[in-house]
Amino acid sequence: MRHHDLIIVGAGSGNTFVDESFADWDIGIVERARFGGTCLNAGCIPTKMFAHTADVAGQVRDAARFGLDASFNGADWAAIRDRVFGRTDEVGRRGREHRLHDCPNTTVYRGQARFTGPRELRVEPAGQDRAGQGAVTEITARHIVLAAGARPVVPEPVASAGVPFETSSTIMHTPRRPGRLAILGGGYVAAEFAHIFAGLGSRITLIEMGGELLAGQDESVVAAYSKVAGQRYDVRLRRQVTELAGDADSVRIVLDDGSAAEADMLLVAAGRVSNADELGLEQTGVKLDDAGRVTVDAYQRTTADGIWALGDISSPVQLKHVANRQAKVVAHNLLHPDRPVATDMGAVPAAIFTDPQIAAVGRTEQDCRDQGLDYAVGMRHYRDVAYGWALQDTTGFCKVLAERGSGRLLGAHILGPEASTLIQPLVVAISCDLPVHTLARKPYWIHPALTEVVENALFDTGLTG
Repeated sequence: MRHHDLIIVGAGSGNTFVDESFADWDIGIVERARFGGTCLNAGCIPTKMFAHTADVAGQVRDAARFGLDASFNGADWAAIRDRVFGRTDEVGRRGREHRLHDCPNTTVYRGQARFTGPRELRVEPAGQDRAGQGAVTEITARHIVLAAGARPVVPEPVASAGVPFETSSTIMHTPRRPGRLAILGGGYVAAEFAHIFAGLGSRITLIEMGGELLAGQDESVVAAYSKVAGQRYDVRLRRQVTELAGDADSVRIVLDDGSAAEADMLLVAAGRVSNADELGLEQTGVKLDDAGRVTVDAYQRTTADGIWALGDISSPVQLKHVANRQAKVVAHNLLHPDRPVATDMGAVPAAIFTDPQIAAVGRTEQDCRDQGLDYAVGMRHYRDVAYGWALQDTTGFCKVLAERGSGRLLGAHILGPEASTLIQPLVVAISCDLPVHTLARKPYWIHPALTEVVENALFDTGLTG
């Protein structure tokens, strides 16, 4: 049985922290699929490459508003798909090759890891290796890092209906773009894929069992996005699927109110679940929370000695920048057990790359109300600033929430072009405890840049002095 100093299960963010600092460690990396994890292969990066392509198509369609003579004549799905994965697949391949050939202290195991003891793993061939190309391997380690990610949830009755469907892990690889796409779900994954496929020419039906789209976002964002989505898509709220029928070319979805939706393809975007249940953790003493995630403390330690966890397998905030930060924390704590550092989850921003783009950090207004905070709201629309005129934007806004008295920023929410970039000064302000009056008055804000919408929202709180 091979023994390592460190074994990492999962080669997404788990593969990022092993650098020259670990040159004296004997390391094993177990990955059952591609290097790069969800983000590189089926998440953040390819979806945003597709989303930007949909943005470009939308700009072409909208060209007449700017006095331009242009027309959108269709999308070459195969060319788009191959361009995206031609880039991401190569990055993943290079990552694996680097570990195989350039890191003499690292052994790569391809397969599914399952615990057979507290720090003992059995790696069995997965995927194509099941045909006999791979061998079962038994390995142990002083430290094990769980970074095996999460997977899409497939609820009933979809799971047992026998009707073909796609998930966020598969739909970008589909050989064809559907003329009609039905999406089960109303969260950020559903919103992004609705934008991608609608932008490239598909007709979209969104089916959400809850009462609103993008539940959990600030109420102003929910209202604005829901209005836009209602104009672009066939939106069915408070509906559950009761029956499914169809084949690879067509699907019929019957809902609990007796209505039905017809589509060429079904996308299930009903959330994600930790892969913790696939690792045999009952052999280790590692505890799971009620959602099935690995329980960790602020230092990313599990409840079992010598076993750590990071990223989607343990975090309720399933974002790549969170996983990367946690990976740095794990690396430091492995190397410096006498002076551990904690993961700061105080001001984690997030963005949704739909149309309009959405970004957020901190509390929502409903959070502030529920917590009984004394707060002020500042809101400025894109149409109120000069660059908003250039964009001819009619829906975008920046909303900030600040504590009266101290001027401390509590939260910020942006809907509109470049929201994911515009949110960053507000992320910095919350992270560094910069009050509203300092952020609004201390730095120069470029005129007539779009950042003026952030500056003016700060002044709109009435807390800038």
